[in-house]
Amino acid sequence: MDKAAKIYTPETNNIAIDLNASAPFSSNKDEKNPIGRSGEQYLEKLHAQFTKEELGTTTVLVSGLTVAQDRFFVSFMRGRGYKMIMMDVPDNDAFRTGKEFGNRGQCNPTYFTVGNLVKFLTHLRDEKGLSTESIIKDYVYLSAGACGPCRFGSYITEYRKALRDSGFEGFRIISASQTAGYSQTVGDGDGMIVTPSLFAGAITSLVVGDVLNALMYRIRPYEVNAGETDKVIEQCRQTIEAAYENHTSLFKAMFQVKKQLQIIEVDRSVVKPKVAIIGEFWAMTTEGDGNYKLQSFLESEGAEVDVQLITAWMLYLIWQAKYDTKKREQLKERDSARRGLAGVNIAKRHLQIWAADKALKIVFKTIALFMGLKGYTFPDMDEIAAVSQDFYNSDNRGGEGHMEVGKLILNAKKNKVNMTLSVKPFGCMPSSGVSDGVQSKITELYPEAIFLPIETTGDGAVNVYSRIQMQLFKAKQQAQKEFSQALQKSQLSREDLSTKLQKHKINSSLHHSSHLAACTAASTVYDVAR
Repeated sequence: MDKAAKIYTPETNNIAIDLNASAPFSSNKDEKNPIGRSGEQYLEKLHAQFTKEELGTTTVLVSGLTVAQDRFFVSFMRGRGYKMIMMDVPDNDAFRTGKEFGNRGQCNPTYFTVGNLVKFLTHLRDEKGLSTESIIKDYVYLSAGACGPCRFGSYITEYRKALRDSGFEGFRIISASQTAGYSQTVGDGDGMIVTPSLFAGAITSLVVGDVLNALMYRIRPYEVNAGETDKVIEQCRQTIEAAYENHTSLFKAMFQVKKQLQIIEVDRSVVKPKVAIIGEFWAMTTEGDGNYKLQSFLESEGAEVDVQLITAWMLYLIWQAKYDTKKREQLKERDSARRGLAGVNIAKRHLQIWAADKALKIVFKTIALFMGLKGYTFPDMDEIAAVSQDFYNSDNRGGEGHMEVGKLILNAKKNKVNMTLSVKPFGCMPSSGVSDGVQSKITELYPEAIFLPIETTGDGAVNVYSRIQMQLFKAKQQAQKEFSQALQKSQLSREDLSTKLQKHKINSSLHHSSHLAACTAASTVYDVAR
């Protein structure tokens, strides 16, 4: 088969893929072709459009990132006039629903996210009493989109298949590309056109969520009064949401969040191992059953969790654009030019990429300043690419690409954490190839690194928890050793440390000690000694 023809049929609003465009065989069954080929076309139905006239009556459903980011994005969009609902974090019921209506052999995030949508629509129909027709007419679902070797690029087809089989044929799925920036229209129709201001506001809402999440994971492991951090964080989320929906000052709201967080009492002399969660994007980000609620489990086992921020992923996408542009401009005799990228102003493109990188970092630092996140630094993308190049080529894409390899190497070389946990969902080929294959070589070269890859399948939580606990025991020993060495080098006793912490602001909830050890308590000792 040399080619396939893509045909648009306006009378049916379908895209037809003729898989037999140049097939050299008969359409009738015979001895040489017992199956037979009729030349029938595969039809991917494109259902009714989402138009701007429907903004006042159509509700957009959202789910997929952390709780804070989903809530802030929904609040921002509501402030722009959209009717938005944040669905619950996908749970095991959603997973079972996804397994029931999804294709066999999908990757784990698909089962959870697709099942979560079907579960929600079924709830509207069976428990809220809405008719199927009204659900299809008055609701749409907003999903992220991408392409590449990951099956993430075919999510929308999986959504449509599951929706058709569960009785919601015709329900609209709209997709926002994570790489197209503001030069896109989300879905068909003009109901959601991404303007520069809409794009900037949406990105800012995600960054605000990142900063609040980073503060939460810094503070909560060391809270003196159990549960206080969660209560304050909920107040902070409501403060940000109110600012977005009521069009009041976001900066004022962020400063108020800072004051709210300052009331939390902490004790950072408690020794806790720091555990980094890396791996496949969705599995390491979700806060539900999709990764066995790893963040809360690790904290319940006495660890401090180092989460990966969405902003870092956006910086990685920008780095990819820079890397690809440099590669393409060196190609000879391509695009009808002496070198690659014919008709493109290379200098202008590099300037745009540089500006995007700087702008995103400035936005993050500004928000961090107003909310009280001190000393947070993103990994250098060029450094990550350099240290991982010998083990995983940067040209290979899918999942987090070379980043997962580079993060483990830097965690070990720079003693950034006491343990690294790589989460890969069942069926994720890019992440499985890295965590099960390449990372085994990295741990040989850096035997001091405590590394554990785990696979999430929607079940088997007990087995995963048991494996984590075994490695976490080693991490706790390592953290305690760092803490003891810090006391010895600083010539401080445990009692001296407690006394000095009470006298200074070092033990305030928003204080951040310089990174002098993987364990926060050890870094706090060095900070006190200074």
